[in-house]
Amino acid sequence: MKIAVTGSTGLIGSALVDSLRADGHEVTRLVRRPSRAGDEVEWDPVRQYVDLRGLHGCEAVVHLAGAGIADRRWSEAHKKDVRESRVLGTAAIAEAVAALDPPPRVLLCGSAIGFYGETGDRVVDESAPPGEGFLPSLCVDWEEAAGAAEEAGVRTVFARTGLVVSREGGAWARLFPLFRAGLGGRLGSGRQYWSFVALHDEVAALRHLLETESVHGPVNLTAPEPVTNREVTAAMGRVLHRPTPFPVPAVALRAVLGGLAGDVLGSQRVVPRVLSESGFTFAFPTIEDAIRAA
Repeated sequence: MKIAVTGSTGLIGSALVDSLRADGHEVTRLVRRPSRAGDEVEWDPVRQYVDLRGLHGCEAVVHLAGAGIADRRWSEAHKKDVRESRVLGTAAIAEAVAALDPPPRVLLCGSAIGFYGETGDRVVDESAPPGEGFLPSLCVDWEEAAGAAEEAGVRTVFARTGLVVSREGGAWARLFPLFRAGLGGRLGSGRQYWSFVALHDEVAALRHLLETESVHGPVNLTAPEPVTNREVTAAMGRVLHRPTPFPVPAVALRAVLGGLAGDVLGSQRVVPRVLSESGFTFAFPTIEDAIRAA
């Protein structure tokens, strides 16, 4: 297929582009500057601009771009940047997709399990309503911003991704050095559930969603069995052969992370019902599998 991708330099986007090209797909990368190469198309989420000429003939569009949710301490300014980049960016891409003739067969939009908010010990799947707080409200607006594509009849999928296990980026890129140095430990009580996914399975799941025409709407991209932070800590210690003696108190996390600490200390027990029912098989279904793969 000919596939357009935003966010192609990010952790997930770069891995997806490499995987698609390795199998012979033609990938067009949307970049937020004038294009400099034949595989680039200019777009600007703030100005709501997409160069439609570069998207003609695309059978699929994957939209992963947006300011990193956990890149910086949560300030009001950073939260504003995150919201605008994701909501305005999704609206721009959806309107561009709707304007194409013919339109692509599918628009695959990144989203997050932050949609569900705090779930405690309760298991939730795609049928659960949104939670309360900044991340749930962001995810609701983020997904609703794709309305133009849905109204144009384009199959639209929202990939609600969990914590990606990779040494290249995301939360685990920060955890691995600490644990390798013997400074790793549980965060807060350690009883909060983390819904994770190996980077390999994240990419494979995105490709599965592109190709599976029966799937639309929200899809949780998380491993089948969420685990507690205490279990994550134990698995990190086993894989890296390091002790894990240093728990991080909740008060310290709040001081360092600000509002983001609530999500680190919060519990999300999310399962991938739609993905599993659509026939997807995980290569790294357990937390130890995912850590070893990373």
